[in-house]
Amino acid sequence: MAKRKTDRNQPEIPSEEPPSPLKRVIAVDSIRDGLEETASFTPAELEEIKTLQDLQSLDRFGFVYTLNRVSGGGVTLKGKLTADATQTCVVSLDPVPASLEIPVEADYLPQSAIERWQAELDEETLSDPLAEWPEPIQGGKIDIGPLIYESFATALDPYPRKEGANLDWEPEQGDEPEESAKENPFSILERLKR
Repeated sequence: MAKRKTDRNQPEIPSEEPPSPLKRVIAVDSIRDGLEETASFTPAELEEIKTLQDLQSLDRFGFVYTLNRVSGGGVTLKGKLTADATQTCVVSLDPVPASLEIPVEADYLPQSAIERWQAELDEETLSDPLAEWPEPIQGGKIDIGPLIYESFATALDPYPRKEGANLDWEPEQGDEPEESAKENPFSILERLKR
């Protein structure tokens, strides 16, 4: 389990996020601003994504992106993830095709810049679970693999349903709930009101 450090005075806390199946480490010094790049993935990586996301198939998975260095030692990423996958219908267990085109954007900053930035934020923003946070540059490198995987995982339908699939259930004879012989408690209150 990965660990993260909250501050110097507190112990390390286990992170709830499992490690990403994708790792694409890029040295910030090697970035050629504005050059379009294409990430390629091994069959083993695609198989792991398929397994982790419980997909029937993952037929296409690509990521095209550009990186630009910005002042303060930061990096911005803009890209597009494309994928064709087959999920399983939660009702009928039939295949459900999913074709995704996901715009992806992220900012990367040195850890010291992130800490200065966080010090300027108010408590409400700091505690907002949906706030967009920059990713840290660690050792002069960024890892875009987790961003690619998380973008894909969050874009998938968590409850895929085949068109027209319904959960039609009718109780069989004798399955109907028995009418309660008890008096409705609200009818007692109604009598007290009179």
